[in-house]
Amino acid sequence: MSTMTAAQQREQAKVAYDAFVAGCPSRQLLDRISDKWVALVLAALADEGTMRFSQLGRRLAGVSQKMLTQTLRSLERDGLVVRSVTPTVPVTVDYTLTPLGESLDELMRGLKAWAEAHMDVVQAARDEYDAR
Repeated sequence: MSTMTAAQQREQAKVAYDAFVAGCPSRQLLDRISDKWVALVLAALADEGTMRFSQLGRRLAGVSQKMLTQTLRSLERDGLVVRSVTPTVPVTVDYTLTPLGESLDELMRGLKAWAEAHMDVVQAARDEYDAR
């Protein structure tokens, strides 16, 4: 009986990822990247490069500090964003996309552009539906 290395186990699991299966971890990832704040944080960092927490908060109108903190922590945990702390007074904390985060940029930009370009059609459909 042969045993698999950790790398072999990961590769075997990767082949088995199927978001249509209830227990697949890719569902959690899809849930994460489909969140509006995640999409906007990723877009802002892709546009600006490195940003401070306060800069992100100003750029993302309407986001609370708590939600921004939770979003950034989840992105850091997933390896999409890196957090850098500089020991200054006050402490400086910067956020930057990782190469993995950058690999999502084209997809996220496309989704954002689609939403902006089609909002009038979607709003008309909503209005028509609500009028019935």
